[in-house]
Amino acid sequence: MTALQDAGELRPGPGTTPRRTPPRAVPPPAPATEPEPTRPVVAAPDDLDEQTLVVRAQEGDVRAFETLARRHQVALYRLAVRVLGNRADAEDALQDALLDAWRRIGSFRGEASFSTWLYRIVTNRCLGLLRRTRPAMPVADLSEAGDVLGATRAASPERQAELDAGMTALATALAGLPHDQRVCFVLRELEGLGYAEIAEITGAGETTVRGRIHRARKTLAEVMRPWR
Repeated sequence: MTALQDAGELRPGPGTTPRRTPPRAVPPPAPATEPEPTRPVVAAPDDLDEQTLVVRAQEGDVRAFETLARRHQVALYRLAVRVLGNRADAEDALQDALLDAWRRIGSFRGEASFSTWLYRIVTNRCLGLLRRTRPAMPVADLSEAGDVLGATRAASPERQAELDAGMTALATALAGLPHDQRVCFVLRELEGLGYAEIAEITGAGETTVRGRIHRARKTLAEVMRPWR
């Protein structure tokens, strides 16, 4: 029999061995957590300067090269259209030139600007296409060339119609120029590049570039004489 004690607590009776309550297990202290290392912030390609993008592209970063291509593609496409006179051919030439630039990016040494390096690749592609296929077609957008050669916008519709006809004649004459003269004229008068940069792009001497542009201007000025 067991006896009740004053607090109502059950006690073991005589002759019984009291049960010992095992001590509660104390959980080990949690290990101290180390702070996670701070991850370096990597700038997106669009936020990087051109020199950094070139270095990354040379290391094989395709996104860096794509960013470079996007930054320059408008000017490069405009150049190709003005040299070739055909938008479809210009698109093909630009795509081939950019693929070539990606393959050769490791050879870029920074002796000229990256844009000059790209201009040279596109120009060479355009010239190669002209030599392999057919003469360049007239370019529709030659208003800047007309300004250089003395043809300005007219006040009257009749005079404007005459000038439009003159621009058509100018485009045809520009398409008929020798390829080297056409390229130099486009780079100088339509793209606004300096003689030294044109020489770098075309691989010709600066004196040769000046001579080509002079002959091109003389030929085209004769074409525009009736519309001045």
